[in-house]
Amino acid sequence: MSNPLNMSTNSSIDHCKTPSNVPYEIFSWVMAVQFSLGLPLNLSVLYIFIFRFKFWKNKSIFLFNIVVADFLLVACLPVKTYHYLHRERRSSNTAVCKTMLFMLFLNRGASIAFLITLSIDRYFHVVHLGRRNLVKMLKKSPQISIVIWLLLLPLTIPTMVATFECCNSHGRKHETYFHDVTDTFREVVFFSQIFFPFIILVYCTVHIVNRLRKKTVGEKAKLRRAMWVVMSVVVVFSICFLPCAIARAVLLSVRLQNWQAAEDVVVQVYDGLMVLSYMDCLLDPLVYCFCNSGFKDAYISTFCPGSLRERLVKLRCSASSPSFKTNGLLMHKQRW
Repeated sequence: MSNPLNMSTNSSIDHCKTPSNVPYEIFSWVMAVQFSLGLPLNLSVLYIFIFRFKFWKNKSIFLFNIVVADFLLVACLPVKTYHYLHRERRSSNTAVCKTMLFMLFLNRGASIAFLITLSIDRYFHVVHLGRRNLVKMLKKSPQISIVIWLLLLPLTIPTMVATFECCNSHGRKHETYFHDVTDTFREVVFFSQIFFPFIILVYCTVHIVNRLRKKTVGEKAKLRRAMWVVMSVVVVFSICFLPCAIARAVLLSVRLQNWQAAEDVVVQVYDGLMVLSYMDCLLDPLVYCFCNSGFKDAYISTFCPGSLRERLVKLRCSASSPSFKTNGLLMHKQRW
């Protein structure tokens, strides 16, 4: 006979009730702060891309698509906050639950796809100079972005299939074949869209760093900018995507092993790291600044106060002055 404690815990999980009040109240306030900062930040970024920077003329279509993906996430934050404040991990309403999962899956997939595309672009730009024409063509073509979005849509199908209770995954009291197939496919999509791109990201980073070491002084400034782009993407992955993926793997193993005592704790850790992953909408603008100095200049000139702009200009001039001196010395030596 089943243990009543186990049945109550499983029932609580299947119906999406939070195992504890205090952590989820903290999570809800964190998401409220993320929404309060993320909405104006991304609106300002969208304004710069459309009205000042004109992304379609500056080969920044991929960056613009990341902004669109971030708006999907920002739109979900108030709903998630409401659920956590009412002791629900997910909405008990099937339509709301599936819509939220659909938007979050699409946001994560699109963010990762376009961030990795930027890293691959910098990789070809630095390591394979002879193939830059293909990359430039892809950057100018809006059809590529449309294809990426269309390829992401089938990956969200498991979130729309009515074979799971309250958006749960594995570890139910009554597991059917359809439950198992749908859950397994959804978990494969979840993990593969994080770990495979991360491997690609590490590969690009290592090769860019190796190329940077072999270049001369005059080429290093350009290569260093490419390295900062890829490193900023690594930071986003390390903070927003990898921790929640590892926690998700631990949660699934605990559920499948039926360790009820540990599950409540692991669930809270996983949900906390998922809240941390929503920092993506706040960190992506850093990638825009490293990826395109024109965007950074347009944003600073539009939204930063005059005193701050003057300080940034002075810092940039002081940082660039050593290179000017080095170039002057090299030219002086060449004359002699």
